[in-house]
Amino acid sequence: MTTNSSANEVTKPSRSLGGHGRNGERVEQDEHSVRHFTVHHDGVTIPVSRGGRGRPLVLCPGLNSTQADLHELTELLRHDHDVVSFDLRGHGRASAADRYSFEDFLSDLAAVMATLESLDPHSAPLLVGYSLGADLAVRYASEHPDTLAALVLIDGANPVPEPFITEADAAAFLAMWKDLATQQESLRGTARQVLLTAQEIFDLNAEIDVVRSGLLHRYRKIDRPIRMIMSTSMAGDSGEEPALRLNHNWRAGVERLVREQPHIATFWLDADHRLAFTHAHEIAQIIRTTQDATGQADSLDRAVAD
Repeated sequence: MTTNSSANEVTKPSRSLGGHGRNGERVEQDEHSVRHFTVHHDGVTIPVSRGGRGRPLVLCPGLNSTQADLHELTELLRHDHDVVSFDLRGHGRASAADRYSFEDFLSDLAAVMATLESLDPHSAPLLVGYSLGADLAVRYASEHPDTLAALVLIDGANPVPEPFITEADAAAFLAMWKDLATQQESLRGTARQVLLTAQEIFDLNAEIDVVRSGLLHRYRKIDRPIRMIMSTSMAGDSGEEPALRLNHNWRAGVERLVREQPHIATFWLDADHRLAFTHAHEIAQIIRTTQDATGQADSLDRAVAD
C-alpha cells in the first residue's frame, strides 16, 4: 500500500505549544490550532484533522458517522489530547470508493496511523473507536499492539453471542437503511455526507457480524489497557422486539468478554447507539481517566448517569 500526505496548517493566535515536524524540526502550535492534511492511499483520499494538546489520540469514526458528527466530542478531547480525527472512505469529506468492506475501512485507519507515526514516531497514541471504528481499532491493535498506549471502544467491538442481523430481521434492517440512505441525500456535498447505498450498509453489517464472531481471539492478542463505553439501550428503549433481544444480546456480549478478560474496564451509559453524539461530555470524562492507565488489571464496571 502506498501512502502519502500533504499538509495545510490553520493557526489562531494563542499560547504556544511545542511539537516536532516531519524532519524533527520544532513546530510552534497553539492549543486551538488545527492542522488539516490528506492521506492518499488505495485510490481514495482521506481528510485528517489534528489539534489540541497532550497525549496523542486517534479518533476513528464508525459507519454512517463523520468528523463533523463527532465535532463536540473531538473539541472536548482537545483540551487534554492532541487529537487526530478523520473520515472513512465514502464519508464526510473523504472520496468515494469502489469497495466498502471491513478490510477496506481497516486500510483507511492503518494509512492514517502510518502517517501519524511518520510525523510523531516517539509517542504511542491512545486509539479511540466508535461503533465500526471500535471494531477497526481492535483489529488494528491485535496486529500492531506495540504501537498503541491504550484502547477506548465506544459501543462497538462487542463479541455478541448471536449475530446482529438474523434471517428474520434482514428485510426490516434493509428497509431501515433504505430510509436512512434517502434521508442522507439531503447531506450530499456537506461534511456529513455518506455515499454508501443501503445495500452496501447492509452487506457491511453482515460482514461485521462475521468479524465479531472471532473477536475474542483478537482481544487475546492485545496487551494494552482497554476501556469500553457501552450503551444500555443500543437498539433503543421501545420495549418491543427486536429491541429487547438486541439490547440483551449487546449486554451479553460485553459480559462474555469481561469474563474472559477481567482487566477490561467497562462503563455503561444510559443511552442508545447515538451515545457518541448525545453523551459527549460523559465519554470525554471517561477517556480523560485513561491517560493514567498503566496496563495493570483493574476490572471495573461502572454506570455513568446523565
